[in-house]
Amino acid sequence: MIWKRIVARAISEVCSFTRLNERRSGLRILLYHAVGSHLSGDNYGISIEPKLFERQMRSLAGNGSVRVVGLDNATLSDAALQVAVTFDDGYKDNLRTAAPVLLKYQIPFTVFVTSSFLKKNSGVYLTSEELKELALLPGVTIGSHGASHQPLAKCDDLTLSRELADSHSEIEDIIGRPVKYFSYPHGSVTRRVRDAASRAGYVLGACSRFGVNHQSRDIMLLCRCEVVAADSERVFSQKLSGAWDWYKCWLADPADDSRGLRNGLT
Repeated sequence: MIWKRIVARAISEVCSFTRLNERRSGLRILLYHAVGSHLSGDNYGISIEPKLFERQMRSLAGNGSVRVVGLDNATLSDAALQVAVTFDDGYKDNLRTAAPVLLKYQIPFTVFVTSSFLKKNSGVYLTSEELKELALLPGVTIGSHGASHQPLAKCDDLTLSRELADSHSEIEDIIGRPVKYFSYPHGSVTRRVRDAASRAGYVLGACSRFGVNHQSRDIMLLCRCEVVAADSERVFSQKLSGAWDWYKCWLADPADDSRGLRNGLT
């Protein structure tokens, strides 16, 4: 894993000094998971140190070349670059650690929650009461991340339908407002999964594939750029500017692939 990151950073350094990341328009969605939680088995590094997260958000808020938006008011446009912040899974620290920082810098954000995690009482994931509290904060949108965090492309039709519908209704019942957005667990999405999510009532779908979203992008298959614990402020800046978008070349685009390949991100 370490050598892969070294190679990836080297490629991105080259990209940052070339014209490969020249186009700074469209909608870039950042993908986070946890901020400060100690997660067992987190070899990938999805939990960001709180101080680093704040530096990243301060940098984002002060970046005059981008417009920070929530998914509710984002547009798929080839005009100025928009940046939205999202979280997957529904960790407790999204409320206790991340939210105060985001509120401080007036950055709206979306949390995609796995509904079964709300019942774990593990000390790591949000409880139903905490989800209600989070949903009431200004600038916060709550979406679904499935009922049990299964790779949906591997599910049969009945299981797929339940994963989409159960999480939708359970989260709506808790927060008392419509749940319109969905992020695909493990980035596992095909055209079949995308269409099922649309039929289930979702109007926006978030993938785990790097890239910026332009006007022609399917709103049910939006790309996101994952930010991990090893990302320095420099790497964060590179991801904003597009120097890491080359990474999408290694991952199947669900907009083009109907066979059900998962893209390998969490």
